[in-house]
Amino acid sequence: MELIKLIEQTAEGLGYEVVDVEMSPRGRLLRVFIDKEDGINVEDCADVSNQLTRVFMVENFDYDRLEVSSPGLDRPLTKLAHFARFAGEQIQFKLRVPAAGSQRNFRGLLRGVEGDDVLVETDAGEQRFAFADIEKARVVPTF
Repeated sequence: MELIKLIEQTAEGLGYEVVDVEMSPRGRLLRVFIDKEDGINVEDCADVSNQLTRVFMVENFDYDRLEVSSPGLDRPLTKLAHFARFAGEQIQFKLRVPAAGSQRNFRGLLRGVEGDDVLVETDAGEQRFAFADIEKARVVPTF
């Protein structure tokens, strides 16, 4: 079974959403970012970490260190549903391939989602980006 699907099934079975999974180049460090509607606390991270440790033993997945945490204030936006959920927030993102004018990095107010497109109000006005073209995106926290 694919590792990310295994992680998602395990976390979702405990009532959590997997926001993102990061793995070091050699697969020795595994970071899992989880969330739920009312937020994440240390006990939530410990519960998911303990369950994943057991599952990895059964599946014979070899790793050195597992870190489970909340996505934080500058949470990554990895799914189209995340872009819909965080409409109205400031975001920054990077495109896989430069847009017209050879720009890859953008920052602006997330307006929402329309079909498979993400709508963002940038300095150049409202722009539409295909979700598939977005390489990385994060919420920009405001204090």
